[in-house]
Amino acid sequence: MQSYREAPEARPKSGNQSGWGSGDPSRGDTLIGRLVDGRYEIGDLVARGGMASVYEATDTRLNRTVAVKVMHPGMGDDDAFAARFVREAHAAARLSHPNVVAVFDQGNDDGVVFLAMEYVPGETLRDVIRRDAPLSPADALALLEPVASALSAAHRAGLIHRDVKPENVLIEEPTSGGRVKVADFGLAKAVSADTQHTVTGGVLIGTVSYLAPELVVDGRADARADVYAAGVVLYELLTGHKPHEGESPIAVAYKHVHADVPPPSALVPGIPAYVDALVARATARDRTQRPADAGVLLHQVHRVAQALREGVRDDVELTADLVPRVLPAPVTEQTTALEALAVRAAQPLPHSSDDSFDPVELANDPVPIAAPVVTPAKVMLREEVMAQRSPTAAPSSTARTRPSGRAGRPRRSRRGPILLLLALLLVAGGGAGAYWFGYARYTTTPGVIGMGQTTAIDRLERAGLSGQADDGSYSETVPVGEVIGTDPEPGSRILADSSVTLTLSLGKERYDVPPIEGQNEDRAQDALADTNLSFGKSVERWSETVGAGLVIRADPPVGKTLKPGTAVNLVLSKGRRPVKVKDWTGLDGDRADQALTKRGLVVEQVGEEFDDDVPQGYVLTQSPASGSLFRGETVELTLSKGPELVAVPDGLIATGVDAATEMLESAGFGVEVEEGASYLGLRYVMDVDPGSGTLVPKGSTITLYLV
Repeated sequence: MQSYREAPEARPKSGNQSGWGSGDPSRGDTLIGRLVDGRYEIGDLVARGGMASVYEATDTRLNRTVAVKVMHPGMGDDDAFAARFVREAHAAARLSHPNVVAVFDQGNDDGVVFLAMEYVPGETLRDVIRRDAPLSPADALALLEPVASALSAAHRAGLIHRDVKPENVLIEEPTSGGRVKVADFGLAKAVSADTQHTVTGGVLIGTVSYLAPELVVDGRADARADVYAAGVVLYELLTGHKPHEGESPIAVAYKHVHADVPPPSALVPGIPAYVDALVARATARDRTQRPADAGVLLHQVHRVAQALREGVRDDVELTADLVPRVLPAPVTEQTTALEALAVRAAQPLPHSSDDSFDPVELANDPVPIAAPVVTPAKVMLREEVMAQRSPTAAPSSTARTRPSGRAGRPRRSRRGPILLLLALLLVAGGGAGAYWFGYARYTTTPGVIGMGQTTAIDRLERAGLSGQADDGSYSETVPVGEVIGTDPEPGSRILADSSVTLTLSLGKERYDVPPIEGQNEDRAQDALADTNLSFGKSVERWSETVGAGLVIRADPPVGKTLKPGTAVNLVLSKGRRPVKVKDWTGLDGDRADQALTKRGLVVEQVGEEFDDDVPQGYVLTQSPASGSLFRGETVELTLSKGPELVAVPDGLIATGVDAATEMLESAGFGVEVEEGASYLGLRYVMDVDPGSGTLVPKGSTITLYLV
């Protein structure tokens, strides 16, 4: 099998020598059989992605097999995409590494934009995960090490891959060397200022299950994004599962930003702590906590692999060295609503057209990480300090003055105490309002995970909340009907009398292999995709009952209940098997009948005829005498009755030789005359051989003995 996939939805329709169905021009692929750029003879379709398809091809100049990636028709009209496609060749051609799929050539043949690259017979890392995961830590690192080595070479060359995933990791067949190679640097970007794309100003490129948080947030990527994806691949090798899963790509991307990758040992007990630490370091959400590039990751992989080879179960120093540093927690939900309100109150308010103010929304708005914790008391203290620093107001021009010459006692102003009292009242009112809007009218979402729906709703109602169930979600571990999640999450602040959405377990997600017998390959693949199953490979078999190109059966069979994403192989019909017809003319008729019947043909004897050369019971004629038939079709045989027999005439004895000769010749016999032992010269027939009345083949010679 061969894989050069560009997108998760890529579904090869045909393949190569490893068991994929053969590409067929009759299925509408006009490229198959074409000589591209006067050099590359296009063969079977290997894989089809969102932007391009990959074919096995022959380089007629160098007489070698290559993989040719061809941009989908019509996409070449998009100048930006075409430039990105060409840039793939320029970027990947700069890499020369045993673990990188080599790019040989790039061109445009009358609108067919293509890349010629190294052809790698074998399988993908995705196939290994489906078949063998979870792998032992040693085996997982043995597969990750060449991937990290390839990425390290790319990072040294100033390139980032941006789409590291198991589908882009190819594993050669053992007969070809068994090397691991990273493919599809089609999304690689030269690391420079003009290649930094944001979500608003550029395109978010990559596969969502392996996207680094910074790619989701602002679209910016550097070598550490590849390190994150490699860490996710390592987690998948160790556990057989992706760390973050959801009902939609957006849900998965959200988890990458807001949730850490869990330790693999949580799913597979027994994994050493330093392996957990390696995964945590590579997948740290804060990219400053990750290895700076794949070269650093490769060094860490070597250290962990060495510890595994030495049988170390626990290495405190290695674990401490690898585990990400603990940073101060962001001031978000951990900050009380009152403190959050105070912080936001001390900050400039954004301009608003309607000057509206929602204290509930403000209290729930996350506080920036760098914001200090400010309480109402701190706000009051700052107000007092600012008041003391304010210059004294100049006397009013209308103020009354005492008569000159009379030294009067200065009059104490009452404005200061009044203003102070008003300020204190405002602060107290603001504090009370903040307490009410930001804290007092809120409650905490109780924990109801693991409860049944009725029990969970009762628990919510006792807490002053209401509950309602959503459509539910599948779970491999939680029984049907139990709560597996709530919105808001347990422990979250929520307004009293609000509603909490319960997500109930639908049990294990399973799908039956759909009834696809008798459908063509494309429809069968679509049916598998519609039931959340994946297409594995196609093999072809002869069938006497199913038309060519249609599905004979599925493996696993139709009706089998499987996990989502399980690969289902298709057995396609090549049509009726032709039966070669042997020519049995001149051979034994019974043997001909047995042999032809054994091959599924119907033998029909249409007659018998005399023949002087073909013995009785042997085949005289056969129709058809050669070529091919199908099982159940008829072969007609005519058998020989041997030569025709005629009785030797009576009345030859004592007849003159001339009369006897005339009689025999008129009956169709040949005549031979000999003198008998007692020949007297009378020339009468004394004896006949064979004797009169004997049946002999017509035309036989009769000997007359004379006396």
